[in-house]
Amino acid sequence: MATVEKMPMLAEGHRMLTEELHRLKTIERPEVIDAIEEARAHGDLSENAEYHAAKERQGQIEATIADIEDKLSRATIIDPRDLSGDKVVFGATVTLLDEDDKEVVYQIVGQTEADAKKGRISYNSPLGRGLIGRKVDDDVEVTVPSGDRYYSIAKIEFI
Repeated sequence: MATVEKMPMLAEGHRMLTEELHRLKTIERPEVIDAIEEARAHGDLSENAEYHAAKERQGQIEATIADIEDKLSRATIIDPRDLSGDKVVFGATVTLLDEDDKEVVYQIVGQTEADAKKGRISYNSPLGRGLIGRKVDDDVEVTVPSGDRYYSIAKIEFI
């Protein structure tokens, strides 16, 4: 029997996925259905570019809806404020010192919430995997597409 892999995410990520699902179901889906009906009214479907484009868009919307519903059904919502300890875990905010002793701060989040520009990295990313389970003062070497990076963990917070 297959096991269902849980998908950890923060409450904010769950809310964003829920809102996206609602938007797709209440706005995008009805719009594409209307576009298909309008294109059908133009007659011959075999040479009707608008009809084929609308049907393709409908397929994309339905696939996205199914993907989001799957993620939400497997979601395990984690509130970092309920966590504690001295190790980096999902939801932790980690202050790192790079090779030049420059501080960088990242929060370990789920795949759907990751945005490195906002300081949020996935627990599945090379750096996220390298940080999980580490403690303050641990040195971390991570191979990323741009090369090897070296960090020292300065602080772990649950905020």
